Amino acid sequence: MSNFPDHARAVVIGGGVIGCSVAFHLAKLGWTDVVLLERKQLTSGTTWHAAGLIGQLRATQNMTRLAKYSSDLYLGLEAETGIATGYKQNGSLALALTGERLEELKRGASMAKMFDLEVQVLTAAECREMYPMLEADGVEGGVFLAKDGQADPANIALALAKGARMAGVKIFENTKVTAIHQADGRVTGVKTDQGDIQADCVVNCAGMWGREVGAMAGVNVPLHACEHFYILTEAIADLPRDLPVLRVPDECAYYKEDAGKLLVGAFEPTAKPWGMDGISEDFCFDQLPEDIEHFEPILEAAVRRLPILETAGIHTFFNGPESFTPDDRYLLGEAPELANFYVAAGFNSIGIQSAGGAGKALAEWMEAGEPPFDLWDVDIRRMQPVQGNRTYLFERSKETLGLLYADHFPFRQYASARGIRQSPLHERLAARGACFGEVAGWERPNWFVPAEDRARGVKPEYRYSWKRQNWFDYAAAEHRAVRQAVGLFDMTSFAKFRVEGRDAEAVLQRISANDIAVAPGRIVYTQWLNGRGGIEADLTVTRLTETAFLVVTAPASAVRDLAWLRRHIPDDAHCIATDVTGAEAVICVMGPNARRLLQPLTGTDLSNEAFPFGTAKDIELGMALVRAHRISYVGELGWELYVSSDMARHVFDTVVEAGEGHDLHLCGMHTLDSCRIEKAFRHFGHDISDEDHVLEAGLGFAVKVDKAASRFGDFFGRDAVMSRKQQGLSRRLIQFRLSDPEPLLYHNEPIWRDGRIAGYVASGNYGHHLGAAIGLGYVACDASEKAAEILGSRYEIEIAGDRVVAEASLKPLYDPKSDRMRM
Repeated sequence: MSNFPDHARAVVIGGGVIGCSVAFHLAKLGWTDVVLLERKQLTSGTTWHAAGLIGQLRATQNMTRLAKYSSDLYLGLEAETGIATGYKQNGSLALALTGERLEELKRGASMAKMFDLEVQVLTAAECREMYPMLEADGVEGGVFLAKDGQADPANIALALAKGARMAGVKIFENTKVTAIHQADGRVTGVKTDQGDIQADCVVNCAGMWGREVGAMAGVNVPLHACEHFYILTEAIADLPRDLPVLRVPDECAYYKEDAGKLLVGAFEPTAKPWGMDGISEDFCFDQLPEDIEHFEPILEAAVRRLPILETAGIHTFFNGPESFTPDDRYLLGEAPELANFYVAAGFNSIGIQSAGGAGKALAEWMEAGEPPFDLWDVDIRRMQPVQGNRTYLFERSKETLGLLYADHFPFRQYASARGIRQSPLHERLAARGACFGEVAGWERPNWFVPAEDRARGVKPEYRYSWKRQNWFDYAAAEHRAVRQAVGLFDMTSFAKFRVEGRDAEAVLQRISANDIAVAPGRIVYTQWLNGRGGIEADLTVTRLTETAFLVVTAPASAVRDLAWLRRHIPDDAHCIATDVTGAEAVICVMGPNARRLLQPLTGTDLSNEAFPFGTAKDIELGMALVRAHRISYVGELGWELYVSSDMARHVFDTVVEAGEGHDLHLCGMHTLDSCRIEKAFRHFGHDISDEDHVLEAGLGFAVKVDKAASRFGDFFGRDAVMSRKQQGLSRRLIQFRLSDPEPLLYHNEPIWRDGRIAGYVASGNYGHHLGAAIGLGYVACDASEKAAEILGSRYEIEIAGDRVVAEASLKPLYDPKSDRMRM
């Protein structure tokens, strides 16, 4: 090609709707030197056959924010570019065939109020009135969103592409990227079959080829294609053109009117992964073979639900591939492995409704060098290396497609691709009745069935509900043990990084908001902040020696936090960071009896005077060597015992045997969470994020603005902290206790302050000691308001349409002075 460029500020790989959106939005930000490369033709992978449903309500506030932006963008694209998008806001109607599904929909409707979305909760009769050909038998109710709609997916992509071209973006079709160039940890360009392009940034928008494009750069992009089915009927006489999109998730089906025909699509419970051995080089606007037998159960239910289908002929039976991620959330952001290499892929069959917002957010991320707001839901850094394994993805994708329409119960666990990362204690815990959940690939006990119930045939298996689930009473007993006696948690899944070298202290002082210049053996709770004062990480740093530190963080944050750490080690620093997560097991012994249990097992004095809170010591325990950290995430006296994995079972056996005389209970993650929320301890990803200012989150006590700067400068975010101190806070994180002990809180429930929605619950759980559901939530306030004024308001929390009075507190409702941890 004579006009093929040899340099660009950004190269976008992939000409589907998301690649076109990223290019469009980069151009809107003034990036005139952008090149988009498409291996075949624009939209030829997945975009061209997408159903084109545009929904606005997503699972969280910021995901809804992005979806709303997509809708608004598409409304104006035709006027801007001259290409018709076929977008019409005919609304969407979701039906519930069970009481549990109706609870889910009603909770979603409550959440929609926070986003100013027009939403109606409907009876079965009202659903039938809105969708006249509906067979309403078995319908419990539904939810209608008036501003949802549908569009022509290919034309949306082509309109975005034209808009990008109009702003100077160069688009090249039939151009395949064959390699990614990099140097010194940064991307430097791409190699194509038309020549090389040097680039400051490269964006992987390659859709179902995204994993392979990522592999060229050494970047983990976990996604896998699955077959996705729908039928299109022949024309149906007098079919209303303004029908809302109809979703019947309990029957795994969706319906949309399409030029006088009906399109019926499915998200069946067990999907068919595709492309395990790679995708044909010639794949372009291709369909996959029909599988009527696989689709038949969906179609039979559809005919019962819409009897009009019984006499409507089938015009098209379509099967096309779409890519899915291990958790049904797309992948967005800068790759942790390679600077300036960005990803926007794996859209789990919601690419059209997501592309506008995702493209805008990523473009702003590239412009600023950091996310524009909290995008942790879809941040690629949430993915663990093992999740890119091809066999893992094949097995998990069988499940994830169907989970789009499955009941989204709280605490729902994946059934596939399990058992990969296990603690050395796994078999011992399983033998004692553990019901395991999975986080970041780790198998962790969520709750235990006691021996007497196991003897009666009770199995450690979930029975899901929006109400109290089958483990509720077991977790309550574990909770009481932690508060009144002693509990043992297996926290081996903690991510652990050793930071070593003569500049280790200076590096951590630069990154951490708290003071890390402490004596060896001290533990420091700290946040890592960005330039806005937002919280990038929430963790502990233990000084092991003069030149060695241990950073401990949550397993879900492991990739994110290690990437942040490594990228902020200056080039001239004598400092390295090593992931040592698998080297040590962590056994937590927590509760008022913890000292009495452990003291006979060690020669080290565990008294408060000899072993105060916030310290770590190497001790002998039984016949093993252990590093004991006196710290707590449950608000009680206790120690985290870090022990080499080869000695973990011995330490566990020793503690459990000794615990028989101290009412020791094995405890799971549900109890850990219920204890921490009573104590108002924050949870990263829910209560705190990179969008939440550390002072708004009530964590100013862990920020030392007066500490001496390291040789690399003041800590990140210091100026933002000082500025916010002067300006005052426009919102506060408050703890709530419901007045009614029956309802349950999870997250995203609206908070009403004096009759107006003023915020939302960031996380919730049941406080078994406090006797009601407890939530942490952000509430808008005036910078001049005093604590008494904030707490003097009347608060209610809305749950599935009902408002429940709540007590508010700026201090922990449980042990506000933290005496119990320090006793």
